[in-house]
Amino acid sequence: MSNVATKVSWSGREREEAEGQGETTPLLNGAASAAHPKPRQCFLPPQLTPSSSTSRLGHLSDVYLDEDSELEMDVPCSLPHEIPHNEKLLSLKYESLDYDNCENQLFLEEERRNHTAFRTVEIRRWVICALIGIFTGLVACFIDILVERLAGLKYKVVKGNIDKFTETGGLSFSLLLWAALNAAVVMLGSMIVAFVEPVAAGSGIPQIKCYLNGVKIPHVVRLKTLLVKVCGVILSVVGGLAVGKEGPMIHSGAVIAAGISQGRSTSLKRDFKIFEYFRRDTEKRDFVSAGAAAGVSAAFGAPVGGVLFSLEEGASFWNQFLTWRIFFASMISTFTLNSILSIYHGNPWDLSSPGLINFGRFDTEKMGYTIQEIPIFIFMGVVGGILGATFNALNYWLTMFRIRYIHRPCLQVLEAMLVGAVTAAVGFVMIYSSQDCQPLQGNRVTYPLQLFCADGEYNSMATAFFNTPEKSVVSLFHDPPGTYNPMTLGMFTLVYFFLACWTYGLTVSAGVFIPSLLIGAAWGRLFGISLSYITSGWIWADPGKYALMGAAAQLGGIVRMTLSLTVIMMEATGNVTYGFPIMLVLMTAKIVGDYFVEGLYDMHIQLQSVPFLHWEAPVTSHSLTAREVMSTPVTCLRQVEKVGTIVDILSSTSSNHNGFPVVESVSDGSQALGLRGLILRSQLIVLLKHKVFVERTSLSLVHRRLKLKDFRDAYPRFPPIQSIHVSQDERECMMDLTEFMNPSPYTVPQEASLPRVFKLFRALGLRHLVVVDNRNQVVGLVTRKDLARYRLGKEGLEELSLAQT
Repeated sequence: MSNVATKVSWSGREREEAEGQGETTPLLNGAASAAHPKPRQCFLPPQLTPSSSTSRLGHLSDVYLDEDSELEMDVPCSLPHEIPHNEKLLSLKYESLDYDNCENQLFLEEERRNHTAFRTVEIRRWVICALIGIFTGLVACFIDILVERLAGLKYKVVKGNIDKFTETGGLSFSLLLWAALNAAVVMLGSMIVAFVEPVAAGSGIPQIKCYLNGVKIPHVVRLKTLLVKVCGVILSVVGGLAVGKEGPMIHSGAVIAAGISQGRSTSLKRDFKIFEYFRRDTEKRDFVSAGAAAGVSAAFGAPVGGVLFSLEEGASFWNQFLTWRIFFASMISTFTLNSILSIYHGNPWDLSSPGLINFGRFDTEKMGYTIQEIPIFIFMGVVGGILGATFNALNYWLTMFRIRYIHRPCLQVLEAMLVGAVTAAVGFVMIYSSQDCQPLQGNRVTYPLQLFCADGEYNSMATAFFNTPEKSVVSLFHDPPGTYNPMTLGMFTLVYFFLACWTYGLTVSAGVFIPSLLIGAAWGRLFGISLSYITSGWIWADPGKYALMGAAAQLGGIVRMTLSLTVIMMEATGNVTYGFPIMLVLMTAKIVGDYFVEGLYDMHIQLQSVPFLHWEAPVTSHSLTAREVMSTPVTCLRQVEKVGTIVDILSSTSSNHNGFPVVESVSDGSQALGLRGLILRSQLIVLLKHKVFVERTSLSLVHRRLKLKDFRDAYPRFPPIQSIHVSQDERECMMDLTEFMNPSPYTVPQEASLPRVFKLFRALGLRHLVVVDNRNQVVGLVTRKDLARYRLGKEGLEELSLAQT
């Protein structure tokens, strides 16, 4: 265990994001402060007596507030050639979401409504889930149709060029054309991500996992992110990269859910005055879970798999009522996609092919499995786990290199263009050098390339490279035995493995699901062919069946999903028969992969230094107590506090806290100040904005009493304190926080163990946990970063450093 007795202080503000300002740790304390606790660790500003002069109240100023102002200041700084990065860091730039309802007087008054109002709220929840499903399905249709059209156009142009130059000579022109088309399309896709919205890079699954865990990732559920994500993934797939369009659908669904559930768009500055009750983090989180599930459902045609994915990989908080609503959203999403695509393909009454990718049905009569194949499936799981761990380890070092050296947007775009061109060049060389010719008759090949094959034959390698990855996966699953030469499959697996590893982490919108399935399907089919050769046909190893098992093993070895992936594969193939072997393969791949390295998504979360809280505290952390973990001293406020004091605290650059414990207002400083509640920075800003001062209330200068609607209208982009004008006279006024603070915040005694504190904080989705002594005095405050910085390393319990990254 590393030394936790080090006391580190910090000051200065990170770039403040538009979603709000955070609860960063005021002072990182450790065992040194715990060994000699101070009698009072709650820092109070000096008490100032309110002036009784009423003449000043005539000079109370109006509110000078820019409603649309956002704290998004890009500090100009010269980027260094190398950015040092240490994986044992925890970034201070990430804040927490408020998943705990503030049960103040305003909240309780609103909750005392009649039964009909609550029934209306429940109906609205179902309506929102239906809308989430419809819009997610429509976005999936848009992506699918556009990719099919643009990719078809590109492959027709390149195929015509190759056929032309095969006869006349000069195939190098075809190579240049293919590489140039790829690089140009990828450049567009990378530029909009790098320069417009960087958070749209990748699949978005790690970001959504963090959001549902309670971490505020800047811009992750914005409308601009959705637009860049959709356009970016279309261009990435059309550009021929080793990527899939299914992963980003999960992020797209989450953004759609976050937008619809709020009944307004802060980006477009349009408020539709609907769904106002759901404008808080708790409700928004549940709808984002539904959006993620609807995205999976649209991608794979797997509604049950979508629910299980949201449960297994996404949602950190769950309940039974949520399960039905999420399943409803998933079903609506699949039905919408199915309906639109059936009309597009000219079969308006055929709803039998849901999902962006349909693996096709496997004939269980011809492709059943026997008891002696179970050990073979388990062995394939081991291979998938080892290959997945290798993929993750290579991608880890590649991502570290990118963080350190390829941090400029222009360099990121150039790298993406290079990968696009190299992918085309490698594909061309593989097709050119392949002698694997197959008869064209009876094969459903979309873009058959003859190249140097005889008339009536096509190049088999071209069906793997000269196609979108989704269609390549289906062909590997269902093409009859003898379609692929073992050498073709072996070379394709090797090359595509490294291309996919290089591609994941580029500044493009792309998923890793389909490349993983394609790699696994290739080596799985090769495994099935080899098995037939070795056993001289004793084991009737259908190549398609083993391709399916290989695909499951490879994807499980990379992303480490078990339950949801089993159901997704079963639903996507329309076959329950393979449920048991798929589950065996996935469990084996996960166990073997976890022995070496973490899953790909968890690894990228760790590389971004996100304070992610896992299900349980580190197993060896029982010796640590809340007193050693908490942040101290804590800035406290009195129940009746001076306005100038509040403004100074909120404006201070040395304290960027989000929550402030509220203690008793007593004139005698010698008395013990017991905890009375907790108030948030966002609440104080709204109170200052509306000038809710004691003197104004007594003189009836406040036109109406504040309601919860006033706080919801400011959510989620609360105005910065700098945009609120408070006159010198108003600074002398007093503010009564009793009505607005949370009078019953969760507290723990300072002797509570770390696992106990962790369980309370994690299970309830807290942002602040107040630590009190036996006299109910505030001695510290536990935030997400205080808990996330302890983790189990190779040498036992270790403490991460906090950095302003």
